Amino acid sequence: MAELQILHVQRGGLDSLPALPDELPASGFLWLAVTREGLKRQFPMLQARLAHWLRAPLMDLHVSDLLNEQLPSHFESTQAYDLMVLRRLAAARQAEGADWAQLIDTRAVGFAVFERLLISVHPDECPVLGYFQERLPLLVGSEDVRGSHRLPLSPDELMLRMLNHMVDSYLDLRRLLSRRHAELQQDLLNTRQPFEDWPALLAARDALHGLEELCEDQHAAVQEWLDAQSEFPDRVGSADQEALRVRARDVQEHIERVLSHIRRLTANTESAVQMHYAAVGHRTNSIMKVLTALTAVFLPLNLITGIFGMNFDALPLIHAREGAWIALGLMACVGLGLGWWFRRKRYLGSRP
Repeated sequence: MAELQILHVQRGGLDSLPALPDELPASGFLWLAVTREGLKRQFPMLQARLAHWLRAPLMDLHVSDLLNEQLPSHFESTQAYDLMVLRRLAAARQAEGADWAQLIDTRAVGFAVFERLLISVHPDECPVLGYFQERLPLLVGSEDVRGSHRLPLSPDELMLRMLNHMVDSYLDLRRLLSRRHAELQQDLLNTRQPFEDWPALLAARDALHGLEELCEDQHAAVQEWLDAQSEFPDRVGSADQEALRVRARDVQEHIERVLSHIRRLTANTESAVQMHYAAVGHRTNSIMKVLTALTAVFLPLNLITGIFGMNFDALPLIHAREGAWIALGLMACVGLGLGWWFRRKRYLGSRP
């Protein structure tokens, strides 16, 4: 993607500008989409234009935030502009063979929102930027009054649309997360072979905890934006402001759905681990019960053979021709009798 892309968005029209204009357009607003590397290189020129257009250049700390790819989602407000940072999912999440670190890999996207200007700072090859570059031209001339089917009317609306698109990618991720966790849970509860993929299970749990923190930061950032709108009610018209609040609450609702799903997956995984150990313990108890019963069956037989194996000449049946058969019959009767008794008491067998 180009380092800096300039779009003039207005009601019913969308124009791509080759360079920064001398003055802000009289209608609509400007959208400056820039990469982090592009922001580093063109920062002096951009700051000079902001000072000329609005007499409000970006603060140094906010510029550092926009350039920081590892920054968590957050929101800050000034008298001249709002700063929003939200983390999007990286494209690697769709790979079927990706590990958990790649599955929930994220990149920060930053927004500086002025009254008639939106600056969005993206990582290289950002799918969010590519989607809106393809989507907005299709909305030119649309007569549909619904928000998602017309061009945005303000920088705040465009930012919220982009936030909503990023959060929707987390909603799409739920199916893949559910499938991967279902596979781990089936392996955990498979009694035919021992579970050995503990590193994958730990990585899955850590990934869910990291995703939960990500979503909580996103939810807090959008809530802070809503609070800031309440503190500055005259920034936009009342009708437009209410529409923006509705869109922001919709973004929050999507984030809450992702959070709810993550917590269910975490609870299901913890329950599967507990069931795994319970099944292992039950199987161990069953094996020990059978071994104990078999030991109890053979103890009298060992006693009988021990008695007849003593070195005495006057033992009963020791000199009888039928003595060995009688002893074997006695041992068989004792063994079968104990086996029948233990079977009746359910000490042997697979029945509960």
